[in-house]
Amino acid sequence: MSNDPLLQPYTLKHLTLRNRIMTTSHEPAYGDDGMPKDRYRLYHLERAKAGVAMVMTAGSASVSRDSPPVFSNLLVWKDEIVPWMKRLTDDCHDAGAAVMIQLSHLGRRTRWDKGDWLPVVSSTHEREPAHRATPKPAEDWDIARIIRDYADAAERMQAAGVDGIEFLCHGHLLDQFMSPLTNMLDAPYGGSLENRTRLTMDILTAVRKRVGNHIVIGLRYGMDEVEPGGIDMDEGIAIGKVFRDSGMVDYLNLNRGRIHTDPAMTDMIPIQGMRAAPHLDFAGRIRAEVGMPTLHAARIPDVATARHAVATGQVDMVGMTRAHMADPHIVRKIVEGREQDIRPCVGATYCLDRIYQGGMALCIHNPSTGREGTQPHAIAPAEVKKKVVIVGAGPAGLEAARVAAERGHSVTVFEVADQPGGQIRLTARSKRRAEMIGIIDWRMAQCAAKGVKFHFNTWAEVSDIMAENPDVVIIATGGLPAMDVLATGNDLVVSAWDIISGDVKPGANVLLYDDAGDHAALQAAQVIAEAGSKVEVMTRDRTFAPEVMAMNLVPYMRALQDKDVTFTVTYRLLAVEAAGNQLQATVGSDYMKLDRTALFDQVVVNAGTQPMADIYFDLKPLSANLGAVDYAALIDGLPQPTGDGPPGFVLYRIGDAVEARNTHAAIYDALRLVRVI
Repeated sequence: MSNDPLLQPYTLKHLTLRNRIMTTSHEPAYGDDGMPKDRYRLYHLERAKAGVAMVMTAGSASVSRDSPPVFSNLLVWKDEIVPWMKRLTDDCHDAGAAVMIQLSHLGRRTRWDKGDWLPVVSSTHEREPAHRATPKPAEDWDIARIIRDYADAAERMQAAGVDGIEFLCHGHLLDQFMSPLTNMLDAPYGGSLENRTRLTMDILTAVRKRVGNHIVIGLRYGMDEVEPGGIDMDEGIAIGKVFRDSGMVDYLNLNRGRIHTDPAMTDMIPIQGMRAAPHLDFAGRIRAEVGMPTLHAARIPDVATARHAVATGQVDMVGMTRAHMADPHIVRKIVEGREQDIRPCVGATYCLDRIYQGGMALCIHNPSTGREGTQPHAIAPAEVKKKVVIVGAGPAGLEAARVAAERGHSVTVFEVADQPGGQIRLTARSKRRAEMIGIIDWRMAQCAAKGVKFHFNTWAEVSDIMAENPDVVIIATGGLPAMDVLATGNDLVVSAWDIISGDVKPGANVLLYDDAGDHAALQAAQVIAEAGSKVEVMTRDRTFAPEVMAMNLVPYMRALQDKDVTFTVTYRLLAVEAAGNQLQATVGSDYMKLDRTALFDQVVVNAGTQPMADIYFDLKPLSANLGAVDYAALIDGLPQPTGDGPPGFVLYRIGDAVEARNTHAAIYDALRLVRVI
């Protein structure tokens, strides 16, 4: 038996868990009409089959109709969820993993214009900043109804065969009642700690009466709200003891902080550039003083950190949820002694940011996550070995090389730069976003292990490519900044890339016109502001940086708001002209006829990229498929037709060499195309 702390079994109540690694409850938004159908099931099953001890499903599954999901949560108030959940549970059990589900009433963390348009209830009349609905304080009949809804939901999940139920308190209705910051009620549910925990205790009593003791029940709550007047560590310990002494709670799952605003949530769920496992010591203190089985997850991105958490007795079970979105096979690779092959979580938090904008959770550099049914994580070997030539060693090109090599093909990559990475390497110049280089480093290691040949500092010409006698050519040359965006004066402006790379130094008074809304603009703005310059970020959009989602916006604002930075929305930069030793910017609007001018030392433009695809068009008439992609075959996972061109190689282009998109799209292009080549 292994001596690895992570691989030791653990007994939680009557459950014997095969190791100490779990995925905590989270909502990937893969449900279909509130049901955990095939996409949802296969996502969790993949992690169960790879060895995780427990899959905790359904972040904040809704127990009541007046708790409508705002990011596609499961609906456990519906009877029809039982067979769907039972199939998921049975499959994961067959794979050796325990299954739990997290239940919640959102309270004020929802909106009245979702679901059935019912009033939002809470323990306060103050709105939550994140969701902006003004709730009504719960009445006695609301409370009685919600207690009953929890018991009904628990009974449904028991019928589905789950091993346990977790109540999400933190930030949701139960926490709104527990926190003095959000409880404005009178007794019996407001005032003292006993009264503020009464709703949770009443629900626990009702649930235990309904489902008995042969099911694990845990609570995920905030041990310290880190805000004056809120739950502090001492009260967090006291709350833990209330749950312990009730005899109805089997474990505690601990958070620290609040989630009522984007900045608060980002501190609780740290992203890249922030400290790993920042709340682990606090969880350890609660465990020591309360003396209950303790679970915890908050940016535990790697095996070493997880191993430390368990080995030092800080926690009994460690959650590695985002890490398992990057690589669902972590446990298997630990067992097999292949930790070096684990695809790293780079902390981009593309997964969570998409959820909070109403999308599905997707990993920035593992496009198989959430697509287990159509894009399996395992790459099947090819029946016929081919010679594959790839031009470009950015994320798209490297993913194409990795997958082709996994297929068993002979792969050669040409790259004009002296290092791989493309735009990712530029992004990683920011200290805060340095972890992004893990996307490149992991693929380079995988390619090296499979014998991929690289030619750096090489501007590939048609002759270079044809000399390789290729069967397949893939153009992944990326793009260059789009600069021809003004009526006049394009030659007078510089790109955001120029600023980020350091090729151009910031001026003293800078206009940064952002017509793409992505990271590059804010990253350039940060460089300019930290140089001590005045900078105005202008966009024609109704909000600035719309492609930089909620949690990723937080560190940018913390870097910019205390400096001489202004944000101007709904205005367009029309033209730039020289005015002595300054630049005169002409500004208009999409909303009305408007023409005003202002003087700056420097104008920076961020308008996305244009494909750098000359080599593709040079090769296109020489290729058998004439560069064409059969989209139906691509979507259905079928091989591409050879086409009607001259006999010889087939040609494709991917990523930003096609059009400006993002890292996930580039990698997804490569994966689904090359896995059938």
